[in-house]
This record gives sequence, C-alpha cells and structure tokens, in this order.
Amino acid sequence: MLTANAYAAPSADGELVPTTIERRDVGAHDVLIEIKYAGICHSDIHTVRGDWGPQQYPLVPGHEIAGIVTEIGAEVTRHQVGDRVGVGCMVNSCMECANCLKGEEQYCLAGMTGTYGAVDRDGTITQGGYSTHVVVAEDFVVTIPEGIELDVAAPLLCAGITTYSPLRHWGAGPGKKVAIVGLGGLGHMAVKLAHAMGADVTVLSQSLKKQEDGLRLGADAYFATSDPGTFERLAGTFDLIINTVSAKIDISSYLQLLTLDGALVNVGAPAEPLPVNVFSLIMGRRSFAGSAIGGIRETQEMLDFCAEHQLGAEIEVIPASKINDAYERVLVSDVRYRFVIDTATLS
Repeated sequence: MLTANAYAAPSADGELVPTTIERRDVGAHDVLIEIKYAGICHSDIHTVRGDWGPQQYPLVPGHEIAGIVTEIGAEVTRHQVGDRVGVGCMVNSCMECANCLKGEEQYCLAGMTGTYGAVDRDGTITQGGYSTHVVVAEDFVVTIPEGIELDVAAPLLCAGITTYSPLRHWGAGPGKKVAIVGLGGLGHMAVKLAHAMGADVTVLSQSLKKQEDGLRLGADAYFATSDPGTFERLAGTFDLIINTVSAKIDISSYLQLLTLDGALVNVGAPAEPLPVNVFSLIMGRRSFAGSAIGGIRETQEMLDFCAEHQLGAEIEVIPASKINDAYERVLVSDVRYRFVIDTATLS
C-alpha cells in the first residue's frame, strides 16, 4: 500500500482537512500517477455536502487530475513511466455491456465507478484527486498532449469533456447557432470549444458583467437573461443550447429560444428538479436532453482537439490550504474560471 497526502471532507458540513489515505498496490493493469494538479469542480462541493445523496466519510474529492506516471503494472501497454496523463470522473466500468463496448463507459449499464465516493473493485470507497498520488486502471487513464500545460489541462478532464461531448453529439460546427447558458467553469470551456468547432456562439448569462470575457473567449454575442427583452429578441434563434448552470432555471423559457428541431442539453446538475411545460417541446419539435461526461476514447479526442487548437482552461492555481476558501468563492461565482490545486502543497 502507498500512503498519499490528501485533503478530505470529514462530514457533509465540515471543512476539508489535511489527512493521509492509502492507495492500493499497483496491479498488473494499473498505473500509479503522481498528481501535479487537481481542478475544483462544483460537483465536488455538491457531493461532499450531500446535495446528491448521503456519502461515506472521510471523502477526498477531485476528478480533474493531471500528473505524471511513476509506476506501471507488468501488463500495462498504453502508458509508460514519465508519461503526462490525466484522470477524469471515472476510474472503472464493467467493460462488457453494450455501452462500454461502444466506448461510452460513462453510461455503463452496470454503473461506472466514479473517481471518488464510489465502491471500487476491491470493495473500498474511491478517493479522488485532492491528493499526491492515485492508482488507476490503465484503460481509464488518458494522455495529455505536449501542447497543453498540466495545470490548464486538469479542468479539461471534467469541464472540458462535459461540454465537448454534447457539442460533438449534437453537431456544433459551421452554420450552427449555439447558445451557452452560464459563463462559469463549464460555460467558459463550452464557449472556447464551440468557437473552435466553427459554430456561431452566444452566451446567455444573468448579467453583462462577464461580457468582455465571453467575447474574448470566442463568443460572437452576449445577452443578459435578467432582461426580459432577451427572450423576445432571441426567440427561435438557436439550433443548440448547452445549459451549464447547476441551479434551477426556467427551462421552458429557454426552450422557446430554439429553432425547429433544436435541442436544449443540460450538463449542469442542480439538486432541484427542473419542471418543463411540455408545450414548449411540442410546438417546435424541440428536445430537452441531458449529457454526462464522455467516454475514454472521446476524452482523448477532446484533449487532442484542445492541443490542436491551443485550448486550455482559464485557471487560478491555489495551495491546498485555500481549498475551503475556494469552495465558498465557487458558490458565489467568484472565480474566473476554475480553481486548480497545486498538489505539491499537500506534501
């Protein structure tokens, strides 16, 4: 067993504290990663605070992991010691069901194994990336191309793939009008990616305070949703809307902004239900859909796309001692646009 330094949530209402955790021995198909950077995702906060259901504590969150391979198992073929690698939101799946065989492990019919807070193959609870080391099955480790620095790459393992996957699936590209709801950790990556894909991109945010940022990141237009005139002006405009907001919004109003056969895709995950007026769907053959992360193959595709287009997350690197402060700042949207932990400060 390897002992790793980490930050863990001791309970749903307690601050994260320094701790040590044990990582399993490196098996034949495992990779040991020295974590260099770990992104802070809003999902981490929801999970450790029990918003999405009870957890087993202490819990080390973190599923945006970038680091260096320091040891490999005897039968590992995909990675070598010294490789720059990443781990996202899952560390295992059944690898046998129809979805896994299609490369959509995130939709494993038996349930994928989350990077933290899930039951691992040895019966233990997985612990995430707010730590110095992690052991992961090689099939769930991706290569970070040389064109991306590790610190800006870390958030791509969740925020990047969570927005890339629906943009690709619903055909964002030249000739398509795409709206991004919210300009936060997910939203800012959605803007960058949709722009790089060649789509016409609009940001829909509560106010115009981030307008300059939105246009700099690649948006062609920016509107405040607090202005009722926005919904009148933009009715029937968009082929695709990606909602990145993890809060309750009036979905039916946003559906009215879609063209015929348009789709509104939710990637934000609020704790509360999002009611929909069915006539908002019927009168326009519109779709209201959801999308999780991507599979491992698509995650690698996303990283390669980001390297090709020189894309990375907009980050603020923090020491581990600032994690609790960062959580509070995330909750009031005081970050542009992703906190990333320098895990050297865990030592």
